[in-house]
Amino acid sequence: MEALLRRRRGLVPALSAAAGRLRRARRLGHGAAGRLLVSRLFQPLSLQEGGEAGWEARPGGEAACRSQKLMVQGGLICPAGPGCYHYLPSAVRAMEKLVGLIDREMRAVGGQKLSMPSLSPAELWRASGRWDQMGRELFRLADRHGKDYCLGPTHEEAVTDLVATQTNLSYRQLPLRLYQVTRKFRDEPKPRFGLLRSREFYMKDMYTFDASEEAARRTYSLVCDAYRRVFEALGLRFVQVQADTGSIGGTVSHEFQLPADIGEDRLVLCPTGHFAANVEMISAEQTTCPTCGEPLTPTRGIEVGHTFYLGTKYSSVFNATFYSAENKLQLAEMGCYGLGVTRILAAAVEVLSTEDSIRWPSLIAPYQVCFIPPKKGSKEEKGAVLMEHLYDDLAEAVPQLAGDSVLDDRTQLTIGKRLKDANKLGYPYVIIAGKRVCDDPPVFEVWSQNTGEVMFLTREGVIELLSKVRVP
Repeated sequence: MEALLRRRRGLVPALSAAAGRLRRARRLGHGAAGRLLVSRLFQPLSLQEGGEAGWEARPGGEAACRSQKLMVQGGLICPAGPGCYHYLPSAVRAMEKLVGLIDREMRAVGGQKLSMPSLSPAELWRASGRWDQMGRELFRLADRHGKDYCLGPTHEEAVTDLVATQTNLSYRQLPLRLYQVTRKFRDEPKPRFGLLRSREFYMKDMYTFDASEEAARRTYSLVCDAYRRVFEALGLRFVQVQADTGSIGGTVSHEFQLPADIGEDRLVLCPTGHFAANVEMISAEQTTCPTCGEPLTPTRGIEVGHTFYLGTKYSSVFNATFYSAENKLQLAEMGCYGLGVTRILAAAVEVLSTEDSIRWPSLIAPYQVCFIPPKKGSKEEKGAVLMEHLYDDLAEAVPQLAGDSVLDDRTQLTIGKRLKDANKLGYPYVIIAGKRVCDDPPVFEVWSQNTGEVMFLTREGVIELLSKVRVP
């Protein structure tokens, strides 16, 4: 009887700890039923050697580049038709994190978020002259009453018409900085390179209204600074180059480019940073920097952002006016600013990844941590429970990672096979219950994918390391 009581007393702390974990797990939405398991993710993988064979022949697979191949193989996107893709759950997670980062920067410069229809009436585009100017790039359609529309590739007409309806707008309400993140449509004659050149894509577009040219140019500078902060936060090397205003119009324009061999834009850069331009902005004779005289270096880039100072190009057409301090009606001075959301995703994968493994900007990785327990039936199999406990303890200690961690429960596979898959998918951190999980205390193997560093840490060490991870 005494021995039985001792056993029962010994069970109390263990049961209490287990019950505590269960309560915490339920509170956090985790636990046996709540942990994010790799086997349950809708992420169709084709990561085996030569796994890309066949997908290029599917609709939308008409061009090959690193990001396209890796994102299809990794179950991030799936071709739906020429230039159109399904964005699968992991890609949507990355995109939502990117949008969250952009939202914060837009709010920091006074941006107010709205959403405008994708269907844009033809009369607005005819009024601005772009219905004919845009040519076959516009997706055009008519409703049952014969009224013409287009699927908006951009929204200058729509937003200016919207602001023009506010007939009592005062200078005290300016600057007005309106933006949205929405699907855009462009009838590309030859869509290619996956999300880098598609027919349907996500873009953040901001439209600003100021009381004077001086104020509008201050806004221009502020938004360009915000764009620079976005790319710096992502750890992406970029250049801001002088650019043509094209069909958008205006008098000043800059592109934000990620240098890359696959890029479709040809750029020239001053090696000391004094000058950068798209080649369409310079003459063939210009081969040196106009500031320092150094030879200009040619390179290629992926355009991920574009800014325009528009002046009164659109406000004069749609009569977007405000009352000045002298109570006189004046035309608003405008600017427009675009960031290619899905293009940034693909471009980041393009410039950061290896040929066979995705590398994400840490801030927008779909998941931050992947846990790999031992193979079923192995000598270290008892480490599986320790791994589950570590998962739950991390979720409680570092709440921002509670929904950002996955457990690779495919324990019929070796640790090596699952580690190889995790490396290809680009989780910033991979935690393995290897041979040293049987030590006292247990030691976990932690791979930092972006640095290539491998660490051996106790439970406390793992939690301390991951508590420093930034998640948008």
